[in-house]
Amino acid sequence: MSPATNPGLHQELKNAVRELCQTFPDTYWRELDSQRAYPEAFVQALTKAGYMGTLIPEEYGGAGMGVTEAAAILEEIHISGGNAAACHAQMYVMGTLLRHGSDAQKKKYLPALASGELRLQAFGVSEPTTGSDTTQMKTFARRAGDKYIVKGQKIWISRAEHSDLMLLVARTTPIDQVKKRSEGLSVLLVDLRHAQNHGLTIRPIRTMMNHATTEVFFDDVEVPAENLIGEEGHGFRYLLDGLNAERILIAAECIGDGRWFLERACRYAKDRIVFGRPIGQNQGVQFPLARAYANVEAASLMVAKAAALFDAHQPCGPQANMAKLLAADASWESANATVQTYGGFGFAEEYDVERKFRETRLYQVAPISTNLILAYIAEHVLGLPRSY
Repeated sequence: MSPATNPGLHQELKNAVRELCQTFPDTYWRELDSQRAYPEAFVQALTKAGYMGTLIPEEYGGAGMGVTEAAAILEEIHISGGNAAACHAQMYVMGTLLRHGSDAQKKKYLPALASGELRLQAFGVSEPTTGSDTTQMKTFARRAGDKYIVKGQKIWISRAEHSDLMLLVARTTPIDQVKKRSEGLSVLLVDLRHAQNHGLTIRPIRTMMNHATTEVFFDDVEVPAENLIGEEGHGFRYLLDGLNAERILIAAECIGDGRWFLERACRYAKDRIVFGRPIGQNQGVQFPLARAYANVEAASLMVAKAAALFDAHQPCGPQANMAKLLAADASWESANATVQTYGGFGFAEEYDVERKFRETRLYQVAPISTNLILAYIAEHVLGLPRSY
């Protein structure tokens, strides 16, 4: 279902999420940020309300909705001043399991994920030595009878400490034995609860924002062969499905951030009196905010288009990438304009602008940098020579 066919449901969903988020005010997020703590209570509330099962079909206990509705949920969390990075992976990782998992895997995991009994929050892709060059990853899963033996290292794996399961991408065929470098990659569902006592080590990485990200080491970790998602060696294609959903949903969060910044900036600009008049009366304050608003609204249209294509099972790589690029740029523009509007108070913790400023800055870099998106568009949309 989509907002185009059922706008009433879409607005009802946003209203319900907004009401839930009101029970987690700025002070909640500010305190977590100061402690670099995981928002456990918030994630549990979202799960109890059924939002973590948004994409899970009703037959497995979920809501049976699409990426369009998931995007609306995440956008509303960010409009409310929260940060969905603590739990958004369960939505975009879910696409890989839903589209390429076996019936047995779905029956085993989806009901437990929908109810909150299990969490699938970790996505094991990035590595220290390969970065965005995914096809060159070194983590290897060797088949040994009815199991895979995994050895390697992943980095920037967010929420690994707060997840029961990880969707892991690893090589199952050495790169020198495949015709195309995208071949020979496979996707495995790793039970972190078991693996942490049997060869897996999780090391937290402290960052400039409260993001619960880690480095993960695999030292001959055993994964049952039945946990292979889809066919061995076809994982790169499955990964792309998950990445498109990831880009769309994070773009929706950026739209939420942009709207949060603009609401705060405009409110402050109307209330702040300098030289006997509100600073919002000055065009030097007005114009950056007006331009940021226009760009947020334009980016939101691309997010909606990409989500609709994804839900219709249509190719959406260009649209998903452009949505993420435009939304991340718009939110960052809004963040800068808001700090400039607040002046010195924009750097004070009690106004929350500096916290959201740090949080939204991440999306210029992750989950894919703006430069790589531009390179993708140049090659795959404009037909220009490959640059890397």
